[in-house]
Amino acid sequence: MRGGTPYSITSSAGDPFRIVVAGRDRWALEQLRRAGARGCTPIHNPAPRWSAYVFNLRGMGVEIETITEPHGGDFPGHHARYVLRCGVAPDWQGVWS
Repeated sequence: MRGGTPYSITSSAGDPFRIVVAGRDRWALEQLRRAGARGCTPIHNPAPRWSAYVFNLRGMGVEIETITEPHGGDFPGHHARYVLRCGVAPDWQGVWS
């Protein structure tokens, strides 16, 4: 399919809808899907603009929770953990529609 990959989303309220995602937004959505309940952090899933990818996905209706966590090391501070709060599945039917 040109222009992106279709996904079926089921909101936490149970409402289904479809989105088409491409590029880094698609990469981020796949990372979140694979991570499941443990979620993703920029520390363990490095990418240039996690917050931008999450912003874009939220704009499409994907429910993503941000949990702020402390971290130590040479540069102690806080980082975000992003966790999907809705159902996400590749929409292979959408490829052929």
